[in-house]
Amino acid sequence: MPTGVHIRDARRQLFDAAERVLLQDGPNALTSRAVTTEAGVAKGVLHRHFADFDDFLAELVRGRIARIDDQAAALRASAGTGTVAGNLTGALMDLFDPIAVAITGLVIFRDELRARLRHARPGHGIPVMTEAVAMIACYLNDECELGRIAADADVDALALSLIGAGHLLFAGREGAPVEAGAVGKVVTAVIADVVQRRLL
Repeated sequence: MPTGVHIRDARRQLFDAAERVLLQDGPNALTSRAVTTEAGVAKGVLHRHFADFDDFLAELVRGRIARIDDQAAALRASAGTGTVAGNLTGALMDLFDPIAVAITGLVIFRDELRARLRHARPGHGIPVMTEAVAMIACYLNDECELGRIAADADVDALALSLIGAGHLLFAGREGAPVEAGAVGKVVTAVIADVVQRRLL
């Protein structure tokens, strides 16, 4: 088997295992031993592909950030179609899947991981959530330019409000998933003013 394929498979196996540990036991339980045990590989496999455990975790989080970048492109492409509230509701439902919520908790929990991520992508806020806010703000700016929300809308404040409210809705949930209707209700409340004022 070609070496590149083997390495990629090992990395994916480790990332998948880390996500399972996060979902089952939370960030406190995420150790290199827990990951390699869950993946069914020797501990040395992780250290063969990553400088240390925080390097592994940083790559795990960067994978989630790359996914947000893809979601951002899809959300911006939806500007001018459907309804603003519907587009935002769908985006928040996609954004806050259980793994994203767990990874956010991991970033908050581990200072060294957060420092590494900020070194690679300087800025304020919590990595992952910062990219999510930027995604929503860019979309709202596009809708503002299309005249579907008020021209003077503070898109940055709206994006912060939507991501903060979305995270609160999804974090710490056990059992029943969050319904789209509940998310839509919050989205509608947050953007009501800028939607109404563009009609005046």
